[in-house]
Amino acid sequence: MLTAKNLERIMELENSLRAEYQVQLDAKDAEIAAAAKEKEEQAAVIAKQLEQIKELSPQVAANKRVEQLNRELTQRCENLQEEISTQKKRIKTMQKDLAAEREQLKTLQQYDPARMKKNLDSNKKKLAEKTAAADLLQKNLNKTKSEKSELQREVESLEAKLAELEPAEETVQEAEEAAA
Repeated sequence: MLTAKNLERIMELENSLRAEYQVQLDAKDAEIAAAAKEKEEQAAVIAKQLEQIKELSPQVAANKRVEQLNRELTQRCENLQEEISTQKKRIKTMQKDLAAEREQLKTLQQYDPARMKKNLDSNKKKLAEKTAAADLLQKNLNKTKSEKSELQREVESLEAKLAELEPAEETVQEAEEAAA
């Protein structure tokens, strides 16, 4: 009986302890339930964040790749701009050199041997033609001078004959006048 009494006492003790600590037990159960609920919420948030991380990971990698490409392209662009500026300077110097070479070529073309020979040949022909024309003119001048001197002699001889004939004619006219 002792055990039944002890058992009853233990049950009473349990009931009294339960009544005494029931509020605390209920509070602890509520805390446990709230903690479990909070843990489930955190697990859901963590799962959602993990899912977002999984979604964003390829985007981050792609963004990193794009940023790397952007840096590379910017560097290449700067290098190309530097190269363009050096090429522009080189072009300007080459244009100056080209202008100088053109001037030199122009002066050298003035003394072009083929053209000078051609000009010389044409000048020789012109000179030969002018010389021939001058010789012809000189011959004509000499001929006309000799003809002039011959004609002058003839004129002088005719004037002399005329002078001789004039006094004889005057005497013939005087004789005719006297006879008349």
